[in-house]
Amino acid sequence: MKTLFVSYRVTDLDRSLAFYTALGYVEVGRVQGGEAGHLVILGFPDEPAASLELVHRPAAGRVDVGTGFDHLAIQVDTLAATLERLAGAGLEPGPVAYPGGPRGPMTSWLTDPDGYRIELVQWPPGHPDGITDADFS
Repeated sequence: MKTLFVSYRVTDLDRSLAFYTALGYVEVGRVQGGEAGHLVILGFPDEPAASLELVHRPAAGRVDVGTGFDHLAIQVDTLAATLERLAGAGLEPGPVAYPGGPRGPMTSWLTDPDGYRIELVQWPPGHPDGITDADFS
C-alpha cells in the first residue's frame, strides 16, 4: 500500500487554486461532482503522480480546519529561492528556521487561505529525498 494523496476541503476553490499554483503545484485533473463537490487534483511538475486534492463543497459552508490537522510538509531544493518566488507571487512565507540545529534541515512555514499550515523543508547537503527510518537512527 501507499498514500495516494492528501485531500483538503476548501472554502473558495479559485482562491485556493491560485495559492497552490503559486506554491508550485500544477493541475492534473478535475471532477465535477454536483452536490458531492468539485474536486481538483494537483501535483508537482516533477512528481510521477498527483499528491493533493482540493474539494469544494459550496453547500457545506466555510471550512473550519479545527485542531485535528497539523500541517503538510513539502520538500524544496533551495529554500531561499523558493521563499523569494513565493513572496514574488504574493504569498507570505515565514522566516527560515533550523529546527534540528545548524546542520539539520532548514524550514519555513506558510498558511493557505483556509488556514492549513504548510512546512517547507530543505534537507542539508547529502540527505536523500524524503524521510526514512535512517532519519531516526
